[in-house]
Amino acid sequence: MSKKQPIVISEKIATQSQVFTVQSQELTFSNGTTVVYERILSGSDGAVLIVPLLEDGTLLLIREYGAGVGRYELGFPKGKIDAGESWAQAAVRESQEEIGFLPVKTKLLDSVSLAAGYMTHYTHIVLATDLTPKTAQGDEPEPLEVVPWHLDDWRALLNEPHFSEGRAYAALMLVLKETGRI
Repeated sequence: MSKKQPIVISEKIATQSQVFTVQSQELTFSNGTTVVYERILSGSDGAVLIVPLLEDGTLLLIREYGAGVGRYELGFPKGKIDAGESWAQAAVRESQEEIGFLPVKTKLLDSVSLAAGYMTHYTHIVLATDLTPKTAQGDEPEPLEVVPWHLDDWRALLNEPHFSEGRAYAALMLVLKETGRI
């Protein structure tokens, strides 16, 4: 059943930091109920999360400090899409910066929201294959550790305590589906 879109009564910036812009949005729903929501506005065209896959079925993960959880996390290379870039261009750039490989082929597997209830941001999950060594200077504060992990050992990856980001779980499931493993 399709629902009618609520009517936007007003929108205003509630607060802004160096990283986040919070918008207050007053909406009236089809049943007459008016509600004020706050949402975090994305300041870019989104981000990419890249699943680099070598010919032998090995994934290239990274270990990177996650300030939100206050520890090093095991996950996939990722980064924001710069102004004027497509998701494919961003995936190629971020792959070179974070894992030192240039993907010849990129395939968009899906675009996912992080928190549809309060955030406008989307992450484009990209499968990167036919990888050849090539590095580029990135913006990370320290060199990232590249961690090879065979795709057939995906169950152990899900049990890895520092592999905890929801986007990484989604990406892993999409690649397992893409490669016929599930």
